[in-house]
Amino acid sequence: MMKKLLSQKNKILLYLLIVVLASCKNETKKQNSRIEETSRVDYLPYYNEANFTPHWLTPGSNEEQEFHKIPNFSLTNQLGNTVSQETFKNKIYVTDFFFTSCPGICPTMTSNMSKIQEEFINDNEVLLLSHSVTPTLDSIPVLNSYAVSKGVIPNKWHLVTGDRGEIYELGRKAYFVEESLGLEQTKDDFLHTENFVLIDKNKHIRGIYNGLNRTSINQLIIDIKTLKKEQ
Repeated sequence: MMKKLLSQKNKILLYLLIVVLASCKNETKKQNSRIEETSRVDYLPYYNEANFTPHWLTPGSNEEQEFHKIPNFSLTNQLGNTVSQETFKNKIYVTDFFFTSCPGICPTMTSNMSKIQEEFINDNEVLLLSHSVTPTLDSIPVLNSYAVSKGVIPNKWHLVTGDRGEIYELGRKAYFVEESLGLEQTKDDFLHTENFVLIDKNKHIRGIYNGLNRTSINQLIIDIKTLKKEQ
């Protein structure tokens, strides 16, 4: 009888030990998750060239103010409205380059951009900008139909068309979205890239991300939140 009681007591102690260990493990996971969300540097780096070498500048410094910025532009969105730097004044935005008839990487890119839209759906400081790389085909009605089918929120996420030369110049010379591997690209070379680029309120590039990779998109969301604290 005594042996039976001891055996039951040991089982109870073993069960309690398992419960405590499991609780500690879950708490560690929660702490690690919090660390991942808050363990970034105080300031995101700045970028000014296609190889995306980070430059660690102090926001508001003279060096930062003179650093590479996205130039002015004038394009047209899915509603037929003009989109320019004025549209993004005092805004953080994420940009990419796509085309509506793309059967390959674009659907995944659009899906991941939708995740960013959902994450910041009530945040007026964060906007999205997608440039068509086939602007002669992606007319305003085509872009609008695509936007409706993908759940694009008007004035939150701008799908833009316009002059092909201007769009390609922006992509290659301003946003540096294309990895040309040192090859000189001309206006006749097709622009096709999966990269997303993060732009701050002062028109500076603050990050580049793989628009097909879920981990990269999660990092982009974290970096937007970091950038909001910086601003």
